[in-house]
Order: sequence, then structure tokens, then C-alpha cells
Amino acid sequence: MQIQVHTNDHIQGGESLVRWAQDEAAQRLARFREHVTRVEVFFSDVDGGKSGTADKRCVIEARPAGRQPVAAHAEAAKVGDAFAAAADKLVRALGDDLERAKDRQGRDTIRTVS
Repeated sequence: MQIQVHTNDHIQGGESLVRWAQDEAAQRLARFREHVTRVEVFFSDVDGGKSGTADKRCVIEARPAGRQPVAAHAEAAKVGDAFAAAADKLVRALGDDLERAKDRQGRDTIRTVS
């Protein structure tokens, strides 16, 4: 699973933020590593550098093999909090998406590429 991290000009952290986000994403999405080919994490400051509540946004997009991308986003006062909330939403969304790809007996449907 490839993990890419992107930030806008108003997010501080540099390489350490990128490494932290990659490690956290790999850990939180570990159970989906056989199904997900790529994860992209986008951090942005909604207020463009001005201080404010819930002005940090995190969007995480996962690309399951043979399926449409699944994305989740969250906003919080801190980058870490926004990431945690978005990651929790993404885990739920990926679980639901992969469950829909299975029929009642637990087999893959014809709609998935195996």
C-alpha cells in the first residue's frame, strides 16, 4: 500500500509531519492493506494562516483495487485531531464498502476484480 501525503503552504511540519502521517495511516489501515493500493492524505489550513477554531482540514482518500476511491474528511483545531477523525471515518467507510462487495455467503461478487 503506497501512502502519499500532501500539504498546502500554511501547514507546518515538513518531513516529520509526512513521516508521522504515513506511519499513522499504515497502522490505522493495516487490516485493508490487501485491498487498498494507494492512500492519499491532504492537509490544509482552511483560514489560510489565520488562527481560528477547526481551521485545519484533513482529507484521506483510499483506492481499493478494482473499486471506486473512498474518501473521508474532517476539520479540527489541530492537524493531528483532524487526521484522527478523518482516519476513523475512512476505516468505517472502507469496511462498509468492502462488505458490500461480498454476497451473503461471504464470496466476492462479480462486481469486484479479484
